[in-house]
Amino acid sequence: MSWTATARYGLEPAPGGLAFVQDLLNTLSAGKPRELDLLQTADDARAWLDQALRSWSGVTHRPAPGIELTAEDVEGLRGFRHDLVQSLHARHGDPAAEPRPGASVLTLPTALRLDEHGVVHAEPRGTGWRQVASLALTEVYQAQCTDTLRRLKSCRNTRCQTAFYDRSRNNSGVWHDVHVCGNAANLRNYRARKRAGADRA
Repeated sequence: MSWTATARYGLEPAPGGLAFVQDLLNTLSAGKPRELDLLQTADDARAWLDQALRSWSGVTHRPAPGIELTAEDVEGLRGFRHDLVQSLHARHGDPAAEPRPGASVLTLPTALRLDEHGVVHAEPRGTGWRQVASLALTEVYQAQCTDTLRRLKSCRNTRCQTAFYDRSRNNSGVWHDVHVCGNAANLRNYRARKRAGADRA
């Protein structure tokens, strides 16, 4: 499947439908040099969403919902993305997590459908950005139930914040790429310790 937002950071997608959530998070402008915000304009957002829904359908083997995004929806979708990023930080105990001014608990409609094989599916409802958010939160909830959500993380580098799926055995990863963000952070810490030692001497 082609998860365009996640692929541009050279990352593997999260398993199943959780990759949709990761891809939404990775529409942010991040990296070095910085990639474009894929939700900058309505056309950008529609192009991203069309591809993401095709990929979601491919990994879940379910038909993609038809979602129309207006220019007004894009602002709402960016606000939802911000809240989702902050929830990742809060989940992993990051004191830098900052709720968006005016943000509140988000309640979105979802339908439960029993299929012919006896399997219950949660289906997003609403329109525009709210339908996108309903789909994303459905996948977040399902990942909570399977205990895979704890592996979806935001890079600890505050200049990056790329969303990655931690595949380490003990779930200890903190950088989306240890060679890019990890080395830079370790170098900064080393220099700070060296300066502190020089000041004490």
